[in-house]
Amino acid sequence: MNKELLKLYVFFLTSLIIASCNNDKKINYLADGIYEIIDTDSGKVQIQRKTPVALRMEKLKIPGLSITVIDSFKTQETITYGEKDSVNNEVTNNTLFQAASVSKYVTAILVHHFIEKGLLNLDTDINQYLKSWEMPTNNFTKDNPVTLRLLLTHQSGLPSTNFAYDKEKGMPTLSQVLNAEPPAINKPAVPEFIPGSSWSYSNIGYALIQQILEDVTNKSFQNIAQTILFEPLEMNSSTFIYPLPKSLKDREAMPFNSNGEQKLPDLDSPAKAQGGLMTSTEDLAKLTSELMRAYKDKSKVFSKGLVNKLINKELKLPFKFYEQTAYMGLGVLLIGENEDIAFLHNGYNSPGSVCIVIGFPEKGKGAVIASNSANGEHLYLEVIATLADKYKWPSGQFFKRLRE
Repeated sequence: MNKELLKLYVFFLTSLIIASCNNDKKINYLADGIYEIIDTDSGKVQIQRKTPVALRMEKLKIPGLSITVIDSFKTQETITYGEKDSVNNEVTNNTLFQAASVSKYVTAILVHHFIEKGLLNLDTDINQYLKSWEMPTNNFTKDNPVTLRLLLTHQSGLPSTNFAYDKEKGMPTLSQVLNAEPPAINKPAVPEFIPGSSWSYSNIGYALIQQILEDVTNKSFQNIAQTILFEPLEMNSSTFIYPLPKSLKDREAMPFNSNGEQKLPDLDSPAKAQGGLMTSTEDLAKLTSELMRAYKDKSKVFSKGLVNKLINKELKLPFKFYEQTAYMGLGVLLIGENEDIAFLHNGYNSPGSVCIVIGFPEKGKGAVIASNSANGEHLYLEVIATLADKYKWPSGQFFKRLRE
């Protein structure tokens, strides 16, 4: 073979190899950077200058980031950056992050599953389901009982409280948390205003949902989630067990505070349903993709009716969500109208973990983003703005202005 033919052969072979690799390689739509969002006197403003993700993470003191993109009703790609801890262990596709209040999204889906099975009803007095605890009657509840509809939509009248406890006296039970009995240090699960009269975010309301599910099924919350969701959807990096089992411990993303300092996780509590999920963005994307397929009546796991209940507009929220008019569904927030509707849930866990899920069920588009930093919300808003542009989402560039 002469030199010219050899060159042509090498060129042809190289081209085939490159083409083959490109066919297998998923596109990183953040490779050219993300839109910055800056704080101004008039509020947050998205500017059209893009900055490399790594530089934004450095600026915001964010160690690790994971993003899973959903398009055409399925997971398209997972993009990871940075480290999951202070010893430079990289974030990977199967790194476990704290889902924080995105756990409520998962809890709500479990509730709707049992409603479909006929074991629960949205408008029944919850005391009919409780066995190991009972909601006390007071002046607010004597004519207005607490129901699952009110718990799911944060209209139960229950306080917004977190769950500390006296570590010298040991771990409280879930009943002790609900009663605010030592060693638990929190407000009790007792309405402070008439249920159904107004909206007020409540963590303990979802802890109460956990107690209802455990009493009705006589199973642990982890067992319920494992059977109904994690196993059928092959969510093999998801658990409500903490501390993590040995098989998952090495994949845990450690939390970092706003100064970029690694801290110990604060997840060791019997209350799991409101913020105790450990998961990967890929796992949450599997769940979200399946829900959107169910919305089109194309799921083998969920019914269209389940999704319709989840995203039913129950009330208009008394605040703007990232400058958007927002509604409360039966377990998720809702923005947009008709074919442009999106369901979403975000979350923050102290000392420093954030997560957000967003899905457009008519379009089959969305994303799950998680970071092990108290500063992660700012970054995920910039990522969402960029993905919304690249994937042609109906919304997501929440702070876009005519500004260069």
